[in-house]
Amino acid sequence: MVAAMAGFAVEDMFLKAATAHIPLGQALLIFGLTGAAFFAILAKRAGETLLHPALLSRPLLIRSSFEVAGRLFYSLAIALTPLSTASAILQATPLVVVAGAAILFGETVGWRRWTAITVGFAGVLLILRPGVEGFTLLSLVTVAGMAGFAGRDLATRAAPPALSNRQLGLIGMTMLAVAGAVILSVTGGARLPDATATAQIAAMTACGIFAYNALTIAMRTGEVSVVTPFRYTRLVFAMILGTLVFHERPDALTLAGSALIVASGLYTLTRSRPRAKP
Repeated sequence: MVAAMAGFAVEDMFLKAATAHIPLGQALLIFGLTGAAFFAILAKRAGETLLHPALLSRPLLIRSSFEVAGRLFYSLAIALTPLSTASAILQATPLVVVAGAAILFGETVGWRRWTAITVGFAGVLLILRPGVEGFTLLSLVTVAGMAGFAGRDLATRAAPPALSNRQLGLIGMTMLAVAGAVILSVTGGARLPDATATAQIAAMTACGIFAYNALTIAMRTGEVSVVTPFRYTRLVFAMILGTLVFHERPDALTLAGSALIVASGLYTLTRSRPRAKP
């Protein structure tokens, strides 16, 4: 999960940089089609069918819908708001995922872990400072993206075991291309990428494929309430990249909130206990 969050943070950085050269929808469309082709090649080399019947199962259809929503809204937030701010709002995702895992999958989440995760959410509120300048219209766009990603992660957990990570990666990247096509159909203005944009999209695609695969493995093989707190590390990576690349300057409250988020995630790990195997 930590590797996935690092990969996603770098992907976001390249996406934000690429939108200075080509439209956001075009960048996502190229990214999604390239990533889908990559996972399709991996699936074929492994002897797997690309159009598995399970792709039309209810969990996969729900997952695809959430994937499109999450990618669409969060990508808009990345392009229109500071990288560190969008990533901070995204840190509310673990709360939704843990609650969903407890309700839908019956996972046990003790009061200590709930308390630690709540402290992490307080850290997010400290960063956003709602009522002052946090929850603007653009912030709500990020919240919509966060909800989409939470639903995607929970649906990934319920995905049919017959589907491999390669097949899930294929459908996920296809949905990313759909999100890009939706944005491009509204904004228009597609143009031929220059050398800089081409390099940025290539790097974004490589990081995104790596991160997507790592996230799928984490959500399918680890206990959701245990691996989910490590999503908080994305904020750390995003703040570092935002400072170094885009010259963003997080203030003292933002840094304090980030410290609370990371501390709560680490504490949640220490409270986790492996379940006995029959």
